[in-house]
Amino acid sequence: MKMLVTPILCACAAAFVPVGAAAAQPDPHQDSDARAPRRQAAPPLSVREIERRVVPRLPGAQYLGFDYDPASEVYTLKFLRNGSVIWVDVDARSGNIVRKSGS
Repeated sequence: MKMLVTPILCACAAAFVPVGAAAAQPDPHQDSDARAPRRQAAPPLSVREIERRVVPRLPGAQYLGFDYDPASEVYTLKFLRNGSVIWVDVDARSGNIVRKSGS
């Protein structure tokens, strides 16, 4: 009887290993569901709309151009005033200024 206990316990333990490994696998549908709200959100504002909102807020500065980072959804606008470069980071969805560097 004692000789059967060890093999039976090993068989029971081995039966639970695949269940634990399967539970550790990420659910492929969960990841797509997490991204669904982002896809349903409004698209980023156009650069023309961003310029219309931001350029007037820097009077006396010459607007030089922009860059757009789609990963962070941030427009970076570049201005020149009195020989100093001013960088303005703007949230592409809201149009709000998130950072301004330079003077």
